[in-house]
Parts: sequence; structure tokens; C-alpha cells
Amino acid sequence: MTEIRNVFDIAGRAMGAQLIRLNTVASNIANAQTITSTEDAAFRAIKPVFATQYASNFRNTGIATVDVVGLSEVDYSPQKVYQPDHPKANEDGFIFAAAVNTDEEMVEMLEASRQYENNLEVVSTLRSLMARTVNMGR
Repeated sequence: MTEIRNVFDIAGRAMGAQLIRLNTVASNIANAQTITSTEDAAFRAIKPVFATQYASNFRNTGIATVDVVGLSEVDYSPQKVYQPDHPKANEDGFIFAAAVNTDEEMVEMLEASRQYENNLEVVSTLRSLMARTVNMGR
């Protein structure tokens, strides 16, 4: 784990976490319409697991950020549909649709993209303030 030293580190790591979140949403949406013949083989949505990372001198600075520490599958069960004529139907005539709630994924995508934009705005504002500070001394 790299050391967290300043606001650029905080925002950069937070943006990286949101990028992983956006990638999982894209994967979930891409697989939302997949069909299988068994419940175990059905795609299940994945979600990133976040953990707060504190700077080594957190007690003095209060600096902390977030990292993705893993991915986990959601607990949703795949939808079981009776379609005996479907090519992927099992011997009982059932197919299993991916366990993905596309409405939930769209909300997740909007929230993740807004969080990413917020962190980008933090970096942009900080750069602007630093430039102003440098120009004050001239």
C-alpha cells in the first residue's frame, strides 16, 4: 500500500475506486441478458467492496481515502423461466436469466460517475488555488 500524503493521493485513489465501480456496472449491464440452462451457471452481478485507508499519521492530519479490496457477487437468484423451445432450456424446459437488476445498475452508474466527477473537480480546484497562491507572490 502506498502512503497517502496529500489531497492528490486522496482524490486519485478515490477516482480509481470509482473507475472500478464503473467497470463492474458495465460488466453487469453487458451480461444482463445472458441465459443459461442451469442456475449455478447463471451470471450474478458483481459489486466492488470498499475499505477506508488511513494515512499513517491519521491522528495528526485526518487524512483518509478509499480503496477497492475485492469484488463480491450479489445474493440475487437468477430468474427461472419456463421456455421448453429455447435452445438452452434444460431437460425440464427451464432457462435461467442473469441475476442483474438493470435499473439498480443504472443508478449505480450515475452515482459512480458523479463521485468520479466530484473528485476530478477537487483536483481541478486545488490546482487552480495553487496557481493563485503562486501568483500572489509576484
